[in-house]
Amino acid sequence: MAKNVREVTGAELEELIANGPVVCDFWASWCGPCRMLAPVMDEVAGELADKATFVKVNVDENEASARKYGIMSIPNVIVFKNGAPAANQLGYVPKPTLKAFLENNL
Repeated sequence: MAKNVREVTGAELEELIANGPVVCDFWASWCGPCRMLAPVMDEVAGELADKATFVKVNVDENEASARKYGIMSIPNVIVFKNGAPAANQLGYVPKPTLKAFLENNL
């Protein structure tokens, strides 16, 4: 179970985005690569917790958010800065790749 990444609704995501940097993992329970990315994301979130809020949004339960941000494939990690998407990483990536992506975009 993720300790550093909390699951939020689309509405909660919008509130968080308005208040500072957010890293959001758009995922679904049936998605194998999403399940592989979850522990990697949790580990990196623990290491970078001082730089952003780390959350995940289930695309099946929050279809409006998935549509709003053009989520066509998952997992899709989006960095939100200044209230808008700033960068995204699509698909499963190993920890060094994910951490470098986030450090470069936060």
